[in-house]
Amino acid sequence: MFKFIHSSDLHLGKPFGRFPEDVRVRLRQARADTLPRLAALAKDHDASHILLAGDTFDQTTPAPTVVRQALNVMRAADHVTWILMPGNHDHANATELWRQVEQDCPPNVALQLTPEPYALTPQATLLPAPPTERHPGRDLTDWFDTAETPSGTLRIGLAHGSVTDFDSSEEGASSIIAPDRARRARLNYLALGDWHGQLQIGPETWYSGAPECDGFKHAQPPCALLVEITAPNAPAKVTPLPTAALQWHRVQLELTDDLTGEDACIAAHLATLPALPERASTLFDLVVTGRAGPLDRVALEQSVAQIAPDFLWHRADLSGLGFVHDTADLDAIDRQGALRAAAEVLSHEAADESLSPDTRAAAQAALSHLFSFALEA
Repeated sequence: MFKFIHSSDLHLGKPFGRFPEDVRVRLRQARADTLPRLAALAKDHDASHILLAGDTFDQTTPAPTVVRQALNVMRAADHVTWILMPGNHDHANATELWRQVEQDCPPNVALQLTPEPYALTPQATLLPAPPTERHPGRDLTDWFDTAETPSGTLRIGLAHGSVTDFDSSEEGASSIIAPDRARRARLNYLALGDWHGQLQIGPETWYSGAPECDGFKHAQPPCALLVEITAPNAPAKVTPLPTAALQWHRVQLELTDDLTGEDACIAAHLATLPALPERASTLFDLVVTGRAGPLDRVALEQSVAQIAPDFLWHRADLSGLGFVHDTADLDAIDRQGALRAAAEVLSHEAADESLSPDTRAAAQAALSHLFSFALEA
């Protein structure tokens, strides 16, 4: 039996620039902590190797501390052999990066910088396809088909890129890989990186996905893959193993005209939330669409403001929430006078489809503020 862990797209050193600094620190640390978690999984499951299918580093010029500390973690996990191959973010022509890695590389780390067979064990041979630039524009796994390996040994492919029938919208997809490459090249397993969500392409072909999320795109929780192969003609057994320390949780909440009243709005919102103990390690994105009256909208905004500090990061996007109201709603602001007149003007503009979307959104936001002030008073 040959047993190994397949992972990819750690993106160590990713800056996460769109988040506040305290959140960026947590996100970067979670990335760094994936290495000891992968090592622990390998030990727990008696896996002899960890195959990293590219983009271990987020860029071609990561900070020296990012590289050194990653290698130090690998060095300490000497119960496993790390197979480290470039991706498109840290491609093989990043000479200074890989010079530093080679200089500091511990004995249990095997770099795969050239497309040539590498003996993982006497019974298993690796066929790597390291990208040499950010966008190679060709299938770097072509050579797998004719690669010679010792008779009776396992053939394991390692590549980074998008399969031809798979629309990868991950930033900077590196290359195009034939979806039937495993069959053509008689591979027992093809370990892929580049797509950040776990995905099976064929019986022997898998994207492991990133061990930590970097967005709300993928529904499945981040995992590494435990791969077990018992014989050259036996199918690979693939088992997902959870790896994430942080959760990315997006909820799309649609409000309808018959959902009215403050209690209903708050109840609908609260029903979508993660459990309280999980919120401190959760990035929570709420997207609200549909239609709601101003009182319901204000109630929802207030409930969002109340729970937001529970989360590591929280965003509520109400830009898709339409506006509906009646005279009774405006009575909550005032029955007459300047405030009522202002509310009526804003209400008309928020519902007037002849106005631009920005103008309607501004009127709707102003009316929401007016309701908030009125309710506070």
